[in-house]
Amino acid sequence: MTTSTKGNASQRKEVSPAVLVLEDGRIFRGRAYGAVGETFGEAVFSTGMTGYQETLTDPSYDRQIVVATAPQIGNTGWNDEDDESRRIWVSGYVVRDPARVPSNWRAKRSLDDELVAQGIVGISGIDTRALTRHLRERGSMRAGIFSGEAIAAEPELVARVQAQPHMKGASLYEEVATKEAYVVPAVGEKKFTVAAIDLGIKGMTPHRMAERGIEVHVLPATASVEEVYAVNPDGVFFSNGPGDPATADGPVALMSAVLERRTPLFGICFGNQILGRALGFGTYKLKYGHRGINQPVQDRTTGKVEVTAHNHGFAVDAPLDKVSETKFGRVEVSHVCLNDNVVEGLQLLDQPGFSVQYHPEAAAGPHDAAYLFDRFTSLMSTVMEGQRA
Repeated sequence: MTTSTKGNASQRKEVSPAVLVLEDGRIFRGRAYGAVGETFGEAVFSTGMTGYQETLTDPSYDRQIVVATAPQIGNTGWNDEDDESRRIWVSGYVVRDPARVPSNWRAKRSLDDELVAQGIVGISGIDTRALTRHLRERGSMRAGIFSGEAIAAEPELVARVQAQPHMKGASLYEEVATKEAYVVPAVGEKKFTVAAIDLGIKGMTPHRMAERGIEVHVLPATASVEEVYAVNPDGVFFSNGPGDPATADGPVALMSAVLERRTPLFGICFGNQILGRALGFGTYKLKYGHRGINQPVQDRTTGKVEVTAHNHGFAVDAPLDKVSETKFGRVEVSHVCLNDNVVEGLQLLDQPGFSVQYHPEAAAGPHDAAYLFDRFTSLMSTVMEGQRA
């Protein structure tokens, strides 16, 4: 999906009309929200009444037009602390009832003003329940938002949306990843060193590790095996990220090299899909994906059900009912989404490594799965103790 010309802020205060056009010809008319202009992306819906700042700055939403299912958005404005990355990554934003005045002690400006400042084209005043139901029944699809002078005849707008590339087959992780390595120091006593492969990493992820005494070396998505092991890692982490995992041959090769060295390993979201591919499993595109903060997942290792935050349009195709033999040893599905039985985690049985498809670092909550970072530190501790013995 590509984001086209983004509007300018000076046009916007007259509240221009806006139109959302889906690739199947469905059209919603409303008012411009944020910048005025045009944008294209994959239309997806995200559940949750809170956490829109974290959602909008999550690199995994690159080239997607996000539909907020909660009716009123923007109540808490925009602050300078909660960004998950250096910028807003969504292509466009769709809300029903934008808050007129933000009210929060940390707010520095309104959500609308931030969207304008970053050139994010949005639309408000449409029936987001009808839109969500349409996407749920027919699947995520290409879309465009047009406002101001970008509005044209409906057939022309539909044709322009249909000319955009699909998300399936899109390679986006290099677009959002850091270009330079950087270090997030451990909080308090340093206990471990982790090499984190940035495929679109959220800022809260290295923070959650640093809280546990981990010095995190965040490396570009294109990092080589030599660059990873140059930091002498006790563990390797593969982050979340956007796009189709079937295109990520470079990260899969790096994951395979880490598996060959039997280094403690942890993957989140895109990292889970990369591990799946390295183990020989396929991936596939979900009809409408999992996006939001209220998805029930069962940890099969404990039987516990967790309410978790998700953002994924692809999943690993691995058997739920048996242990699988791979070239790196046995592996089993450790977590399953209770809504649709989608694979939500993988556990290596013959070496130290695991991954989850959802987001245990979720800054906006829920925090049911934060213990997975402790599981990662336990793996590293066990390996280090074995090496000393």
